[in-house]
Amino acid sequence: MDNSQDDFDHPPPTIRNAFADDTIRIMLATDNHIGYMERDPVRSQDSINTFREILQIAVKHDVDFVLLAGDLFHENRPSRDCLFQVMALLREYTMGDRPIQIELLSDPDEGKAAGFSFPAVNYEDPNFNVGIPVFSIHGNHDDPQGAGPEGALCSLDMLSVAGLINYMGKIDLPLDDADAQNTGIAVRPVLLRKGNTRLGMYPIGNVKDQRMHFELRSNRVRMFMPRDKDDWFNILLLHQNRVAHGPQQSVPEGMFDDSVDLVVWGHEHDCRIMPEPVAGKKYYITQPGSSVATSLADGESLEKHVALLKIQGKEFELTPIALRTVRPFVLDEVVLSEAAEEEGFDIHDRIEITTFLKAQVNALIEKANALWDERNARAAEEGEPELPRMLPLVRLKVETTGVADMSNPVRFGQDFQGRIANPRDVLVFHRAKRGAARGGKVVVDQPELSIDDPELSISEKLSKVRVQTLVREYLAAQELQLLGEAGMSDAIEVFVDKDDIHAIQTHVASALKTLTKGVQANGEEIDEDDLDEIVGKVRERHDQEYAEHRYQGVKPSTKGKAKARNDDSDAASIDSMAMDIDVAGSEFDEPEPPKKTTTKKAPAKKAPAKKAPAKGKKKAVESDDDDDDDDDGVEEEQPKKRTNRAAVLSQTTAKKAPAKKTAAAAKQSTLSFAPSGGRASTRAAATKAKKKVAEVVELDSD
Repeated sequence: MDNSQDDFDHPPPTIRNAFADDTIRIMLATDNHIGYMERDPVRSQDSINTFREILQIAVKHDVDFVLLAGDLFHENRPSRDCLFQVMALLREYTMGDRPIQIELLSDPDEGKAAGFSFPAVNYEDPNFNVGIPVFSIHGNHDDPQGAGPEGALCSLDMLSVAGLINYMGKIDLPLDDADAQNTGIAVRPVLLRKGNTRLGMYPIGNVKDQRMHFELRSNRVRMFMPRDKDDWFNILLLHQNRVAHGPQQSVPEGMFDDSVDLVVWGHEHDCRIMPEPVAGKKYYITQPGSSVATSLADGESLEKHVALLKIQGKEFELTPIALRTVRPFVLDEVVLSEAAEEEGFDIHDRIEITTFLKAQVNALIEKANALWDERNARAAEEGEPELPRMLPLVRLKVETTGVADMSNPVRFGQDFQGRIANPRDVLVFHRAKRGAARGGKVVVDQPELSIDDPELSISEKLSKVRVQTLVREYLAAQELQLLGEAGMSDAIEVFVDKDDIHAIQTHVASALKTLTKGVQANGEEIDEDDLDEIVGKVRERHDQEYAEHRYQGVKPSTKGKAKARNDDSDAASIDSMAMDIDVAGSEFDEPEPPKKTTTKKAPAKKAPAKKAPAKGKKKAVESDDDDDDDDDGVEEEQPKKRTNRAAVLSQTTAKKAPAKKTAAAAKQSTLSFAPSGGRASTRAAATKAKKKVAEVVELDSD
């Protein structure tokens, strides 16, 4: 097919003389994002319901197989509920005694699990009855992770070894500089045949856009193709950015092999499913888009489709099929200053503004319901049953330039509870940009990291990698405006080390709540020009308070770990692999005791009191309070003649039983809660206890 730059308006490709025995029928879909919003009481089942519809459409149209182009799951570690439902649906709709009409010509063991005998392609396994095979690559949401004995694994590996899906497009990353310079990306095809039609699928799972861009420009994407490749219909599957988001942050459309006939593009959620020719190339690109809206953006408001792809010889045709179970989504944008002139309401009256916005949202709800009714009417004409209305997604963007007072968007959405699926974020306010950004965020594409030294080999870089260090260096280069670097670093550390997927979300929500309260404390009306300065001061104060808590070992969400934080320096919280060095260095983080304390001893009751911080942060606070009481002379009645520490420990239980009990508890807590970093940690704890005793003596002597 000869294409030119102005060839985008010609009719879509078709099959001129179709023969059923030679036609491969494929159900094409991508970006199912199963598990998205699974905690939401209204939208939790949206993604799984649509995936069920896709499989039902595949059965209805009697396809030879289903082809997915990445992001089957929304999270890298899907929940048990997601895995259960996906596995149940695949077993329900793809297993059976229906004969497979496509013959596998490539090696069935290519990509199989190492150390096991079963093949990589499930319908080649005699132990399974597969009616409709499912082939899939991974996306950026469900990509392989980890470095265990079996290598990096993802959720698709689980479905593959269970015989439910055929996982392809997994790329082995180079282990050292030599391999990185020579290997590039090797793409091995899945070769199929039906009648006289031969199909080659070349899968490339998601990789970093920078690397894919580099490999394509360096001509290092090697596709293993048959010698008679021009007699095959060749499909390239990939899951990358198509729209440029920055330098080398996307994959150019015209850089693929000339032998490719069709590119199935995943990752982009806009539905551009009709084949689009590429200038100067012979292949077409189809972008099915997502099957569920994962953001309230313009591209997600387009109607969602899957496609029935038919291939015969070197010809193909693609038929879009609208998805009925997708929640309707409508959005609009209003400029309040312009709307006030047209509608005649007072822009400074919050009640009138709220009334106007409610009318706009009501109109959008009616529009969404009309779209649903229209969808039902089309289905009824085709003999399909009608579906009950779903609560629509509604988004109204409001430009508030020049408006001083606006209503709370969450409170505004409460009036639409039960009428829309997203009442909490139906409104989004924004202001027109004033030319140059006023202290806007500096975007750093490539922050300079400590492991970026060009003289280091891959193995040396890996040996130096510490997640905490990389996060701290990256955040320092971003110049965050609202969130503190220390808090974000700790949240990311918990996210990585503890597998807490909600750690970052929880920290951001808490930090923004604290920041909002701090800004509101400055008064109800704040000049827009002074907002940045006030936010900066509040954030600086919050960062200082967080740093003080962090230094004292008291995090807002941490309990019972104060001793470990007090004994170790700040470096210990940054790099736990260097505990011995950091603990030894912690002796220099506190001021040295005065020389005169070496000749004086601690009073009877105060020596144990100063060792009490070992039990936790509560005791540490009490000890600080005792120091303040010493300055006020509250304990003057205590005898000062017992200055020998040995005498204190040898007191009789009849006279000083409480003191002896406290001392014993303090000694025991010191031994129990000392960090397990070795002898250096013990020495640090003992040194700190001596310093505490010395400080008490100094206070008493004064």
